[in-house]
Amino acid sequence: MPPIRIHGHGPSRIIAIHGWFNDSAAFDGMLPGFDPDRFSIALPDLRGYGPRRSSSGPFNMATAAADMLAVADQLGWTRFSVIGHSMGGKAALALAVAAPERVERVIGITPVWAGPAPFDPPTLGFFRAAAGDVGTRQAILDTTTGERLPSAWLRANAERSMEISDRDAFAAYLESWAGDDFAEAASGVERPVLVIAGAHDRGVPEEVLRATWLAALAHAELAVLPEAGHYPMDESPLTLAARIIAFIDPDIPR
Repeated sequence: MPPIRIHGHGPSRIIAIHGWFNDSAAFDGMLPGFDPDRFSIALPDLRGYGPRRSSSGPFNMATAAADMLAVADQLGWTRFSVIGHSMGGKAALALAVAAPERVERVIGITPVWAGPAPFDPPTLGFFRAAAGDVGTRQAILDTTTGERLPSAWLRANAERSMEISDRDAFAAYLESWAGDDFAEAASGVERPVLVIAGAHDRGVPEEVLRATWLAALAHAELAVLPEAGHYPMDESPLTLAARIIAFIDPDIPR
């Protein structure tokens, strides 16, 4: 595994798992909000992304969770919290299921649930087309952010997603995050969970999060960011950071 990029050197340890359209740079916008003396945030790339673009699979949630546990071992972290965006949220839950004694808190940012995604066949086919088509990726970005962001941002991020991900890995991850079902096991997670919704998110809207994460997890709470869609790290990064900090360490002053 390549060297792991880490923000900070503090005692509160976090592993951040990126989503389907991004690599570990997904979280860069919110990092200035985290005091480096209080936090250590590990920013690994999943297989098939960034420096690991040419790595072999499997490209699925179980392997992603196992790889993140290996990151913790590599860093010598016995206990840590985990952040996951979108697809990474499902991987974060898989990690909490696999290593409940090591995961302290779970933060899902517009996260995919542990059960199958509620896709009808045409929608699933549309998402499958994104593996090889930048226009489809741009359309997904536009829809999931509420059709309200500049086209230049949408195009640039669609193009970047093509550059930083392996096509086959991208396609395989879709089948895993959309189809894998470990909801029963996930419902047994006893750690505190923060679920962050974007008010403009049409991909994983608030009502879906309430019907899945909030309904299934006994210790889950919801925060809705009014200026965000599916990508709060880009749309309202410091507001996102403040909400995560308040959840992980409420004694830290703003």
